[in-house]
Amino acid sequence: MGGATVNQFEHRGLVIGCGYLGQRVATAWRELGWDVSAMTRSEQRASEFREQGLTPRVGDVTDPGSLSGSLGGLLSEWTEADVVLFAVSRDRERTSPTFGDVMLGGLSNVIDVLVEGGSQLVVISSTGVYGQSDGEWVDEDSPTEPVRENGSVLVESELMVRRRLGGRGRVLRLAGLYGPGRLIARRETLLSGASLGGDPKAWLNLVHIDDATRAVVSASTWEDGGDGGGTWLVCDDRPVQREEYFGRLADLFGAGAPNFDPAGRGSRIAGLGKRCRNERMKSELGVELLYPDIEDGLPAAVA
Repeated sequence: MGGATVNQFEHRGLVIGCGYLGQRVATAWRELGWDVSAMTRSEQRASEFREQGLTPRVGDVTDPGSLSGSLGGLLSEWTEADVVLFAVSRDRERTSPTFGDVMLGGLSNVIDVLVEGGSQLVVISSTGVYGQSDGEWVDEDSPTEPVRENGSVLVESELMVRRRLGGRGRVLRLAGLYGPGRLIARRETLLSGASLGGDPKAWLNLVHIDDATRAVVSASTWEDGGDGGGTWLVCDDRPVQREEYFGRLADLFGAGAPNFDPAGRGSRIAGLGKRCRNERMKSELGVELLYPDIEDGLPAAVA
């Protein structure tokens, strides 16, 4: 995986947000010999976690009272080596909480529990913190001046982690996740010949789910030796333009060449987007990518 060498059998991990990414991190931690818990609002999901060998904890990050038992009681028994992953996203089936409720209020509630202890906190952010839109290259030192509300929420949440946890906070700015189970809707669109909204020349920054998992595991064992924590861009080696991405995907699905409608809806990219660099992720965290670009990653995801 890369990252620091740790005494694996003395570690416990807690995943808050055990979804597409979080569940894979939980599995990876268990493979390292960690004792892993996962928190959910749902009793049904708690039963599923138990069947998967995880210790379920029922709680809601937007409800501080629910954390005092499920989260606080658990962490009070832990040593300073423990790691908490905050990978919570808004439940799209609920009208509330909002993204801000989760990434600001919910994260603040979790930090309230952690701040007096010694646990490390790994927070999942995204490349949405950048507002660059003319194809510029960006890295961890680039200005974060997003034009979208969710990006502004993420910038504020990152600042909160650094301010309140210092060196115990780690922030991962993930590019667009793809992998098994994430391409079904695109398959139907391409096979139908429907138009894709947005500029075909706009840039996409991507990372395969397996490589994102490796980055999280490496960040959870990283030791900085200082008080500043760490922030990393998590992406593959090569940004691609939308026409290349969808063209390759169409080939894999046996569809015709994709049709683009630059004036149509369906693209969240403003202008040409930005291009992300991953040098710090590789040099500091020691992450070796399984899928350096879509030529390797898309066939694996489709298969």
